[in-house]
Amino acid sequence: MYNSTKMNFRTNIKLQKERNQIDYNSKLVLIGSCFSENISEKLKYFKFQTFSNPFGILFNPIAIENLILNAIHIKKYSENDTFLLNERWHCFDAHSDISSSTQNQLLQNLNSAIEETQRQLKNASHIIITLGTAWVYRFIETNSIVGNCHKVPQKKFLKEMLSVDETSTSLQNICALIKDINPTVTIIFTVSPIRHLKDGFVENTQSKAHLIAAIHQIIDLKNQLLYFPSFEIMLDDLRDYRFFANDMLHPNETAINYIWEQFKHVWIDEKTAPILKEVDSIQKGIAHRPFNEKAEQHQQFLKTLQHKIKELQTSIPTINF
Repeated sequence: MYNSTKMNFRTNIKLQKERNQIDYNSKLVLIGSCFSENISEKLKYFKFQTFSNPFGILFNPIAIENLILNAIHIKKYSENDTFLLNERWHCFDAHSDISSSTQNQLLQNLNSAIEETQRQLKNASHIIITLGTAWVYRFIETNSIVGNCHKVPQKKFLKEMLSVDETSTSLQNICALIKDINPTVTIIFTVSPIRHLKDGFVENTQSKAHLIAAIHQIIDLKNQLLYFPSFEIMLDDLRDYRFFANDMLHPNETAINYIWEQFKHVWIDEKTAPILKEVDSIQKGIAHRPFNEKAEQHQQFLKTLQHKIKELQTSIPTINF
C-alpha cells in the first residue's frame, strides 16, 4: 500500500545556544584545518575581531599543539628550522603559505607570527580549533611529527595514525597551555567535514572517529571546553552530494553558509543581529561595481555608504572596512 506521508530527506539537527556567546567585544582566534578558514572568512566578513591560522592551515592536533607551545614560549626560529626545496624556503611547522623565496623572509614570517600568536592567545575570549585528521607524518631524520610535508619525498616520512588516547593527550596539552595564560577563555573544538580520501575511505572514517572520540573525552562545560558539530551537520544533516564542491570532498558555498548559520545560532549573540545586517549591507555596497563611476547617482550612493560606515564605526570602533 502506498504511504502518502511526506518524506523527509534531511535530519534537521536542532542545536542549543551556548552561554558566553560571541559579540563585537569578543576577540577570536581560529586555528586548524582549511574548514577553519571558511568560518574565519565569515567572521571577518562581518567584521568580528578575528585572528586566524598564523602558521597557515594545520591539519593534525600535534601540529596545533606545537604551534601553541612555541607561541606561548615565544620560540625563536633559526636557520636550523628551515630548508630549501624547489627554490623556496620552508618550515615543517608551517603551511606552504608561510614559505618564502628567501630564508630571511621566512624567518621573519615565522617569528613575527609566533609573537603575534602569543599576544592573541593571551587576549582571546574564544579560541576555535578545527581538527582535520588523526593521520600524521613523522620526519624520519628528526623523529618529529610535521605540520606540512611541503612535497618532500614521502620516503623521508613515516605515516602514522594517532590513537584516541594520543589525540586526547594532545588536546589536553593544548587546553592546559592556553588556560595557563588565559584561564577564562572559551575553547571550541570542531572536526572538519572535509574528507581526506587520499588516505582511503575506511582510513578517513577511522581518523575522524579518533578525533571525535578524543574531543569528547576532554570537553568540559565548567571549564569552557566545548564542541561544535561541523562534521555532523555536513555528514548527518546535509548528507547529500549537492552540498559538496565539484571534487565531492569539500563543502560547497551553500553548505558553508548553512553551517555558518548553525554556528551563528549557537555562538553569536542575538543582540548583534542588527549590526550583522548593517555590515552585510555595507559589504555589498563596497562590492558594487557601477556602469558609470562618475554618474551623479553613484556619487550619491558612495556618500551614503561612507556615512553608514562612519556611523557604524562610531558606535563600534573595532569595526574597520
